[in-house]
Amino acid sequence: MFRRPKNVPSANDARRAQRIAAVRRFNRFYTQRIGVLREHLLDSPFSLTGVRVLYELAHWPGRGEVPTAAVLAGRLALDEGYLSRILRGFEQRGWLRKQRSTLDRRRQSLALTERGGREFAQLEARSQQEVGALLAGLSTAEQVRLVDAMHAVSRLLGAAPDDASAPEPPYVLREPQCGDMGWVIHRHGALYAQEYGYDQRFEALVAEIAAGFMQHSDPARERCWIAERRGEVVGSVFLVRKSKAVAKLRLLLVEPRVRGLGIGRHLVAETIRFARAAGYRKLTLWTQSELDAARHLYAQAGFRRVSEHKHESFGKPLLAETWELPL
Repeated sequence: MFRRPKNVPSANDARRAQRIAAVRRFNRFYTQRIGVLREHLLDSPFSLTGVRVLYELAHWPGRGEVPTAAVLAGRLALDEGYLSRILRGFEQRGWLRKQRSTLDRRRQSLALTERGGREFAQLEARSQQEVGALLAGLSTAEQVRLVDAMHAVSRLLGAAPDDASAPEPPYVLREPQCGDMGWVIHRHGALYAQEYGYDQRFEALVAEIAAGFMQHSDPARERCWIAERRGEVVGSVFLVRKSKAVAKLRLLLVEPRVRGLGIGRHLVAETIRFARAAGYRKLTLWTQSELDAARHLYAQAGFRRVSEHKHESFGKPLLAETWELPL
């Protein structure tokens, strides 16, 4: 049996060492990038720790605890002696007010004075400017990727959200822009291959529909909606003319990571609203029996299945369904 020589690291040890080195390398880069290494942060008289203590005091209202030095030290994992020196500096500048706690006369509660609040507001404005300058060199998509990566780091390392009751960032439905049709074709091809095993002939069908829409659509009677969330495209749907009285709903798609936010329901509702306003008498669609989530949305919106037939398409046997909604 093979025995690894002593003092020779295993592959797992080597990979772990590489990950540790990568984290340390990122820490060195990021602390330098945001100015943490400067003696005075944001042109204030204080280091990063002092500014963070000031931030905690400014945002304390509503937390339910009495803001004493001991509580603050515990929240920030600071040595109480070190924190005491920081607080003394605030007090000497007239930024901090101490008063005996009504719950425990041995302790003093902490609060910023009006002057301290003004000083913090100025630091906050400088911080906003610095971060704004940091983001200014990035495109919207790159900014979204950066913020998402920071959220991921926070979650993985156990950070609690600032406000667990805050709603998810909103999404918008908008008209297509240059490049969106390429996204529609790519994501339909990739997702339907991954989730249902469809081959490239399905992607070809989507490309044909998208190309026809771009070349021949009538803005008064046909429409495409693109769903966008936090700067990223996450969904689509098309409404196209079949006849003077009938329109077709086509290419409904919602990215898996945002399903459950109501985006699909909103996309379907927009096609119905537009079809009615455009004067169509009926809205129809063609789908497959295995697309359960989409079929559920159609049923919720009032569509009813009117026919079905077996066929062999996209590399597999399927049961096609036609659904209709009188308008």
